[in-house]
Amino acid sequence: MGMLVDGIWHDDDSRLVDETGRLRRPQSAFRNWITPDGSAGPTGEDGFRAEPGRYHLYIARACPWAHRATLLRELKGLQQIVGLSVTHWLMADKGWTFEPGPGVIPDPHYGVQTLWQLYVRADPTYTGRVTVPVLWDRQRETIVSNESADIIRMFNSAFDEVGALPGDYTPRALLGEIDVLNDRIYDGLNNGVYKAGFATRQSAYEAAAVAVFDTLDWLEAHLSTRTWLCGDTLTEADWRLFTTLLRFDAVYHGHFKCNMRRLVDYPVLSDYAARLYADPAVAPTVDFDHIRRHYYQSHRQINPTGIVPIGPQPPFGGVDRTD
Repeated sequence: MGMLVDGIWHDDDSRLVDETGRLRRPQSAFRNWITPDGSAGPTGEDGFRAEPGRYHLYIARACPWAHRATLLRELKGLQQIVGLSVTHWLMADKGWTFEPGPGVIPDPHYGVQTLWQLYVRADPTYTGRVTVPVLWDRQRETIVSNESADIIRMFNSAFDEVGALPGDYTPRALLGEIDVLNDRIYDGLNNGVYKAGFATRQSAYEAAAVAVFDTLDWLEAHLSTRTWLCGDTLTEADWRLFTTLLRFDAVYHGHFKCNMRRLVDYPVLSDYAARLYADPAVAPTVDFDHIRRHYYQSHRQINPTGIVPIGPQPPFGGVDRTD
């Protein structure tokens, strides 16, 4: 999958798994914030004012972290305010690329062929992983943020005065509850499936996989008494959870060996995910062809043959575009 070291691309990122066989996901490197007046956000520096046409979002349809950002872009009606590029589904020795293919939207500004070239443009000495999503500032020619949690909060409110649709997915009164939910779901499920899938020792895998299903069991009980995670209010916590649930039966159950149960074995969670999937903003952001092909053909250390399963069928009546 690869990473950059002092601005030089290396096609190996095995150092992300520690000596105990556990995946250690590093912190995102770019943590600036777009704000209505350009003042500094919770992290980073100032100078990133919300302006139509100034910013561009780079994503991969396969990635659940990038999916979050794309969803908030759609939900808030930012399609004409923040541009979009979509990588190829295959992440091989060059990392994320813009090789021609169905669903790929190339970089319109610099014509980069790989995402790592964009990172080097922002910081010629950058060391670290090259991840999506990337929120790019065309004016300053740098990365605003590559942290999905921050990007979705920017999209939620930063552009409200310059044309974004109404809607608040992080209401102040619920922010504490949202943060607690996000932390628990991230550790046990969002990132938990990756900890199980990339584990290189049996003990590391079993600990992560058990935590995944403990979290799913808790969510099934939690949602049995409420409409959304925070009661009657749909929040970012729901959308952050949704992108993992969408991929669970299609890839995490088989590819990442999270196979004690399927999402369809959880009736409450399945109904909850189906209601989210029915939102009109969701369909333009989902590509099961990219999702399946990415996981099963990019992670050759897990699936050496690169064979992509023909099932299960996409959940909730989704359209499967796999050839």
